Amino acid sequence: MGGFGAAGWSGLVSDLVAFSDQIRTQRPDLPLFLVGHSMGSFALQEAILDRSAVYAGVVLSGSTALDLMAAGLNEAGGVSGDLSAFNAGFDHRTGYEWLSRNEAEVDKYVADPLSGFAMDADAIPAVFGSAVRLGDREAHSGIRSDLPILIVSRDADPLAGGGQLVEVLGQRYRDAGVTDVTVQLFPGARHEIFNEINRDEITTYVLDWLDGHTPKG
Repeated sequence: MGGFGAAGWSGLVSDLVAFSDQIRTQRPDLPLFLVGHSMGSFALQEAILDRSAVYAGVVLSGSTALDLMAAGLNEAGGVSGDLSAFNAGFDHRTGYEWLSRNEAEVDKYVADPLSGFAMDADAIPAVFGSAVRLGDREAHSGIRSDLPILIVSRDADPLAGGGQLVEVLGQRYRDAGVTDVTVQLFPGARHEIFNEINRDEITTYVLDWLDGHTPKG
């Protein structure tokens, strides 16, 4: 836990695509959508630069324009392996208030031994190492123009920069020629959008989007 192993970040992205290919092979009759959350959204951002044909559509949750967020964090002194910097600006009860307004969900996170562990010293630099390519317009040209992309976030997510960085991310895809890009911000919600106090509203929105982009017949 807390590291990417010998294969590194690129290995994680390769595994994501390999598993997607396996699902496509096993069920070629079904459209494949992928929801990438937080760090998973960064891996998915990278995957679609080269392999967007694998997916019928993608949903990015808890995401951001990683290069711009990295620049802002560097100006503020960086981010530690326990991600505690993200809790600045929130009332400090557990140190993880940035995740959700739902205190019960935050408490579950704190109590779970498979959550909240520190990241290895090289793990965060490995993630941010992909930031330059994720912000490169030429790299975005590799995404097929008809890939449906939904970006769901919240203006109180510290990764979203008040929502501005999420809007930038969506506009980058549009500028690259992707024709079906939706950015949806839910006011007041924090990072764990599917564990928020309005989770039913958010989940219903995503399910409706998926249903609307699923081929019928």
